Amino acid sequence: MSTMKLEIVTPDGVIYDGDIKMVTLPGKEGEFGVLPEHASLVSLLDAGVITIENANGHEIVVAINSGYVKVDENKVSCIADGAVLIKDEEGTISDRLDEAKELLQKAQTSDVAIATAVGKVENIKKSM
Repeated sequence: MSTMKLEIVTPDGVIYDGDIKMVTLPGKEGEFGVLPEHASLVSLLDAGVITIENANGHEIVVAINSGYVKVDENKVSCIADGAVLIKDEEGTISDRLDEAKELLQKAQTSDVAIATAVGKVENIKKSM
């Protein structure tokens, strides 16, 4: 399977930069997935969880509070106001889960989006 480049950037720096097979993003109109050679688009992102399958097939999880994404055929660029890496390439679950929940709960968006994202973070915490 082909790969594409993904970068997730916040005002504090780069959260993720690497080759991936797929990414699922929390769009303002609902979650959507992006595969290599996806049609170009720009979308607003809501508070939620970005799920990444990297080039090695490992799952990476990042919580964001808002932002936007630009998708090209071979590159996805996410600019987020705030983000916390929850699960890294080795499958290590971050000790920053409470910080991720707080980031999501402070987001100024719909209660449904926040509840969904916080639920995902709590499920990851339970799997520890």
